[in-house]
Amino acid sequence: MLGLDNIEKVKPGGLELKDRLVAVNRVTKVTKGGRAFGFSAIVVVGDEAGTVGFGLGKSKEVASAIAKAVEDAKKNLVKVPVINHTIPHQTSARYGGADIFLRPASHGTGLIAGGAVRAVLESAGVHDILSKSKGSSNPHNVVKATFKALLDIRRPEDIAKLRGVSLSKVFNG
Repeated sequence: MLGLDNIEKVKPGGLELKDRLVAVNRVTKVTKGGRAFGFSAIVVVGDEAGTVGFGLGKSKEVASAIAKAVEDAKKNLVKVPVINHTIPHQTSARYGGADIFLRPASHGTGLIAGGAVRAVLESAGVHDILSKSKGSSNPHNVVKATFKALLDIRRPEDIAKLRGVSLSKVFNG
């Protein structure tokens, strides 16, 4: 999807996925006979338990563009580490002009995120996080940057195994 190595792909079968519409764009193609209008939609789907995906759809009608985007999103589902309704460590990523920063937060903080970032994090099942979106606010690039940041996160168990130490040693040094 975004060219990362540690991606754990998920099959949509058996999951109860909820879709969130991030943005719809009206696009125009100027032809000899006049203007031809179409629509482009970006959608995020997730089970609110660590599985999330995004998709793009284009069509002459809004409803079919959204339906195509949902189908595309279901083909691109990935597993992201969500521990106690937050992420294990802070991360940031850049995609195009969009720059995203994510930091874990204590229970009760809430989802401090706006627009496209909020849609992705809600679908992933994150309830407590601090985020900042810098640079471009283009929803396509913001969604892709957020996915890139989430997929850069490593699970504490994986780090403990990699270092050959116990899980408590990873957190306490």
